[in-house]
Amino acid sequence: MSIRHSLLALLSEGPKYGFQLRQEFEESTGEVWPLNVGQVYTTLQRLERDGLAESDDVEADERQRNYRITEMGEVELAQWLRTPPDLSQPPRDELVIKVLVASRLPDVDVFDVIQVHRRYIVQLMQQWTRLKEDEAHFDLAFALAVDAELYRLDSVIRWLDSADGRLRRASADQAETPTESNVVLPNIRRRTGAHR
Repeated sequence: MSIRHSLLALLSEGPKYGFQLRQEFEESTGEVWPLNVGQVYTTLQRLERDGLAESDDVEADERQRNYRITEMGEVELAQWLRTPPDLSQPPRDELVIKVLVASRLPDVDVFDVIQVHRRYIVQLMQQWTRLKEDEAHFDLAFALAVDAELYRLDSVIRWLDSADGRLRRASADQAETPTESNVVLPNIRRRTGAHR
């Protein structure tokens, strides 16, 4: 998540104080992603340093400063909104790594690992669904954020199901494949039979 660009977006509505930006950020994201006020001021300092935002009184305490977006900031925000995120490389997903590691360990039941995580994610989806049913009609931003999370979790469940199926097929294929000793023995028998 780009806090930097989210704050620029809020500043594009008009000048704001740091604490006000924190409140509006949380409201605009359905209060799904809480924001530390210290992170807001650190980001505002960087935006000022980069010429993307400016404040009324540089000498005043940062909590008293009224920030606004600059022309450079507006250009940066417009570019960010229209630039797709780089999804060309898969993220280092901890769950994917766990399943890959578990599939290599002889003393670990990879199917049990998958099932444990599947149950947990289903429970999370149920919790998010209940929250959405309780509050979504009051808050559009919250409903959109919850929808995004439910779609993400649903894709994780589908990946776990796919991994489970692929691993089971690989396990069955391995059980059906003759071992090296079984492959060698018929050849030896043929050669032995040829000399008789």
